[in-house]
Amino acid sequence: MTYDVSTLRAQFPALRAGTAHFDGPGGTQTPAPVIAAYTEALSRPLSIRGATLPGEVHAETIVGDFRQALADLLGADPGGIVHGRSSTQLTYDISRVLSRSWEPGDEVVVSRLDHDANIRPWVQAAERAGAVVRWAEFDPATGELPTEAVGALLTERTRLVAVTGASNLIGTRPDVAAIGELVHSAGALFHVDGVHLTAHDFVDVERLGADFFVCSPYKFFGPHHGVLAARPELLETLRPDKLVPSSDAVPERFELGTLPYEALAATRAAVDFIADLGTGGAAAGRRDRLRSAYAAIGAHESSLLELAEKALGELGGVTVHSRAADRTPTLLLTFEGRDASDAYRFLARSGVHAPAGSFYALEASRHLGLGDDGGLRVGLSPYNDTDDVERLLTGLADFLR
Repeated sequence: MTYDVSTLRAQFPALRAGTAHFDGPGGTQTPAPVIAAYTEALSRPLSIRGATLPGEVHAETIVGDFRQALADLLGADPGGIVHGRSSTQLTYDISRVLSRSWEPGDEVVVSRLDHDANIRPWVQAAERAGAVVRWAEFDPATGELPTEAVGALLTERTRLVAVTGASNLIGTRPDVAAIGELVHSAGALFHVDGVHLTAHDFVDVERLGADFFVCSPYKFFGPHHGVLAARPELLETLRPDKLVPSSDAVPERFELGTLPYEALAATRAAVDFIADLGTGGAAAGRRDRLRSAYAAIGAHESSLLELAEKALGELGGVTVHSRAADRTPTLLLTFEGRDASDAYRFLARSGVHAPAGSFYALEASRHLGLGDDGGLRVGLSPYNDTDDVERLLTGLADFLR
């Protein structure tokens, strides 16, 4: 299909301000149809979910549509789609429930490549249970997390393995499906942080082997909250703390309080917005349209990444730490004798937003030898165009002079 980035950009009101956004890994801008869906949800009668009055039916429909949309996006069962305030909160919630059955000497495997939201909840839960934490190390020279780096740590005492689907710092995409096979062969559960992955890849949680998969709609054009996908039958075995009168049905037993219906409606609209970038029109199912949309997005982002990498290779004094063979269009840069935070501020003066830091991937930043400071992160999104990239490259060249 032809990817019309100009038409796409016209649907993002925030882009009219003129900023070239390379901050997508921290959250994308919001398209008009998603904003409209949020407003529409609040403009109609809205009540606690039910089946009698219009407001009740409206709320019930929003929730059902949200669960189906995320199921289509992730290749999951809608009965296992859980809303949360954030992916961090959902991971903490699951870690607390699972760790109740852990015993001293049990083992948990985490990865240095991960965002702290897929490390610290498991480390802290293991500490409370007296379980052992084992660390899978990635290669700082290549950015790769080899499958065997995880497999070598698995024993009969392994209870859970937590790995990212894609590094939010350097973009590395581990072979999650291969890791999942090893994890399940060891009889352990597999938790995948898909927050960065879902913004760039067509996800299939069953193929990945993820028992638990979390993502954040605000990374792919939606509002700020988190989503957990899991098999309903697995969720049925877990007993989180909840209020006595609240529903004990799955997935509701994991959702505390009244749901933010307007956010769920906007999230459904975000999934549809992505699907509308695919081929087949209304005759094709949403899942099929999402597949073709992600293929088109990937081709567009790859072409921009190639342009950026070629030019960065010609600039002296720049180190690119994103080197894995399979990775998202995300680059972490440092500069010889210069602070990345200075580059961020310099670019900002010309309307280019490429933030600096370690972005909660603290272990990864330290393992790369960058301490807690990290580097300048350039994250491409579907609405970036060649003009954005050229502005970035011009700005960096001026900064380095």
